[in-house]
Amino acid sequence: MIGKLSGILSEKNPPQVLVDCNGVGYEVDVPMSTFYNLPATGERVSLLTHFVVREDAQILYGFGTATERATFRQLIKISGVGPRMALGLLSGMSAEELARAVSEQDAVRLTKVPGIGKKTAERLLLELKGKLGADLPAHAVATTDHQSDILQALLALGYSDKEASAALKLLPVEVGVSDGIKLALKSLAR
Repeated sequence: MIGKLSGILSEKNPPQVLVDCNGVGYEVDVPMSTFYNLPATGERVSLLTHFVVREDAQILYGFGTATERATFRQLIKISGVGPRMALGLLSGMSAEELARAVSEQDAVRLTKVPGIGKKTAERLLLELKGKLGADLPAHAVATTDHQSDILQALLALGYSDKEASAALKLLPVEVGVSDGIKLALKSLAR
């Protein structure tokens, strides 16, 4: 099983990337959350992977974080949820947002992801209850909401996802929305 790839990022065609590992190019399907945080083409990249072997295909899925990969693996264990739907879920919301939706049993948040209907969302919440979001402390919910609001504000101001995410990583965890936006704008102005 292929657990990790490190090499040169040769191509980026959402949701697929090509990683050159010492002359061997691996096609890897990644969620958009990982795709937005990839370096430029020609730079080194390291992805955690999950390898799926079917009768008609062998597909490699890549993730930027261990949390994303663990969430993906949890999702594909659910009956009726295949790798494509799991990838779509992680493209529509981060692993942290999904965990929060599960801990709050918020089906409406899940139905906002393309391809997820009301019945599927309810089944996901039922199956994932106690497996995702159970370890989420109460203060993490507020922090994530603030960071989400700050990210949305930066995107509305015209910054790219990569720029906004990079600025968000530099902010203190407990920062409020208005102070966070100011600090992020200062870091982006440099």
